[in-house]
Amino acid sequence: MRTINQIASDRPRVLIADDHRAMLDTLVRLLARDFDVVATVVDGVTLVTRAEQLEPDLLIVDIAMPGLNGIAAAARLKERGSKAKIVFVTNMREHEFVQESLILGDVGYVVKDRLVADLLPAIRQVLAGRSFVSPTLTH
Repeated sequence: MRTINQIASDRPRVLIADDHRAMLDTLVRLLARDFDVVATVVDGVTLVTRAEQLEPDLLIVDIAMPGLNGIAAAARLKERGSKAKIVFVTNMREHEFVQESLILGDVGYVVKDRLVADLLPAIRQVLAGRSFVSPTLTH
């Protein structure tokens, strides 16, 4: 259940999951101006637990994480009724990963070498109920 302070903010609440501290720090820096970063986690199991506790509006999720990969963690959350929107941020460029992520609905799929250019457009699209895939993967 959200507190009054959480409900009062008009900024989307974001939980970030990546197993590399430097990437977590980069993502927090990129998002802190426009979003409330409510937590960062380093594995898929903790992602599921913290997302259920905090009920963020948006999940920024690496795919390759220990314990439970990002796609599996996101699928588990969706199965349990999470309404959080999802943007995957990954080095995985293979078509199979893109397709597997898109099965979850309107999600973003951003490759890390396009992070600065693609992350905010991906978030905007996903929050508006549309999917986004880094353009370098669609050609």
